[in-house]
Parts: sequence; structure tokens; C-alpha cells
Amino acid sequence: MNDEILFAREDEMEALNTVDDTVDSQKYLIFMAGHLKLGVIAEDVVEILNNQLITYLPMLPDFIRGIINMRGQMIPILDIRARLGMESKEDDSLVVVINLGDIQLGILVDAVDQMIDIPKENILPMPAHSQQLLVSGMCSLPDDSGTMMVLDCGQLMPHD
Repeated sequence: MNDEILFAREDEMEALNTVDDTVDSQKYLIFMAGHLKLGVIAEDVVEILNNQLITYLPMLPDFIRGIINMRGQMIPILDIRARLGMESKEDDSLVVVINLGDIQLGILVDAVDQMIDIPKENILPMPAHSQQLLVSGMCSLPDDSGTMMVLDCGQLMPHD
């Protein structure tokens, strides 16, 4: 094989593997709540836990399922389906733990879908009157697998 052709093909392969640094993007972890695909910024995700024992606490809002002990730290568990006004699911085995400023919060989800890098320009803002929706934006997913709603994690817990 001609060396010029070999080097040209190596250059083509290198170009395919190069990330476009000119595109300002953000990684999101996408999870399911019913039929909704919700995304949180990946760097806010601490970990994903399976089969956790949730300890019920009385006198809390219905969407707070209780707490878990994660390596000696008490983490409140929020049922995202209940918080969004959906019927809760019986199986509470999957928890996505996120950082909310100086506290951590576990979000009870149906399933984790994927981790994806999305250009920031693709995220469309929500209308101003949709604050109660707990989402700050939305975008179509690149593989035509639906629409991701960007979860506004700061709105998850009730404010005093």
C-alpha cells in the first residue's frame, strides 16, 4: 500500500476522533420518570445506587420517601414521580444521588437511560409561566429517542 494513502487514512481517522472544542456543550445524565426523560447535569451526580433501604420519616411532604444511610451520611430521598404529580411506583430500587449546593439529595427514578453530551445551544428555555414544572429547559435528543426535560434541581425541595 502506498505510504501517502496510509497517512491520509490515518489523518481521516484522527479527524473523526477529534472532539470539536468550538461547541460549548454540557454532559447530562438522563433518567426516566414514567414516560418522561429528565436530565441533570452530570457533574452534579454523586452516584447511582441500587436496592437501598429507605427509612420512612413522618410529617414530611408525600414526595419525600425518607432517608438512606450512604457511608454514614443521611441522604433524603425524593420520589420524582410523586414530586411531578404522577402516581408513585412500588419498586424503589434506583436512586440517583446529586449535589444540591452544600447538601446531597437522592432522587428515586424508574431507570437511568444514558449519559449524553448536548450542545448548550440545543437546550431551549421553558416559557416564563412554567416555573411549577420543575424544569428549566428541554431539547430533542440527537438519536431521535425523544425529548429531554432539564430538571431544575434547585426547585425540587420546597422553599420556606
